[in-house]
Amino acid sequence: MNDKPSPQDRLVAAGFGAGWAIVPRLPEPLTAWAFRTAADRLWKRRGKQVLRLEANLARVKGTSPDDPAIRELSRAGMRSYFRYFHEVFRLPSMRPEEILARTHVHNAERVYEILGSGRAAVFALPHMGNWDQAGAWFVQKGHPFTTVAERLRPESLFHRYTAFRESLGMEVLPLTGGDNQAFAVLAQRLRAGRPVALPAERDLTARGVEVKFFGAATRMPAGPAMLALHTGVPLIPTILSFRGRDWTVRFCDELPKPAEGTRQEKVAALTQDLATAFEKGIAEHPEDWHMLQRLWLEDLEPRG
Repeated sequence: MNDKPSPQDRLVAAGFGAGWAIVPRLPEPLTAWAFRTAADRLWKRRGKQVLRLEANLARVKGTSPDDPAIRELSRAGMRSYFRYFHEVFRLPSMRPEEILARTHVHNAERVYEILGSGRAAVFALPHMGNWDQAGAWFVQKGHPFTTVAERLRPESLFHRYTAFRESLGMEVLPLTGGDNQAFAVLAQRLRAGRPVALPAERDLTARGVEVKFFGAATRMPAGPAMLALHTGVPLIPTILSFRGRDWTVRFCDELPKPAEGTRQEKVAALTQDLATAFEKGIAEHPEDWHMLQRLWLEDLEPRG
């Protein structure tokens, strides 16, 4: 990235560095309390991120952001969001057997059948639960995979986050920048039998596929559908949530590929099916959907 990091960028990067260095050395009940308290304080302040979360949750629930139930749901959502970061800082020090024992998996038989035969699959996920923990669990089950990551500010934070994920056994490609060959590399990995996991409900390029999502239009990245159609591998929506102190991974049924239409029409239809699968998972666990950004087209700020 060519912009000089701002003081705020440097402060965020320093905070993450301190988190990975200090949090694992302190008692877990103490750090869990600290992150939960920080979440509650931010929630009470009702800043832009909290208000955006409430607006997004109101769409999910089909009600108004002023609904008192949405206010309580957003509190649970902020606690879930901060829990994610708390666990990110502790993950490198967690024993593999703990990660395996505390992960509850649903509908995995077909996934194991596919991967056990030497084939690959594209796993598409909304921003829910703890996707880094789920990735660590998948690696520990014997399925190292490739993913992409948004380039964060400052660059040092992006490299630190990439190193963290690689330490868990993932291969991480930058979403933007670099040699811009992410799609080709992902397709290569899939053909070689290596799974790919992609965050898939927020379009960062403004070139995504328009879909209906909770009754309104948004754009979702075309990558998961394009990769599945291009390589012939299954596309499997995957829903993550918290379960008490533990985690849940639920693999949805693989999405059927359209038999007719142009390539563009097939990508659009498959992406809409993915959005529908995400709707169901998010509706079941709205408090674990960490969407604190604008998502729907009518909410987006006009581009200059």
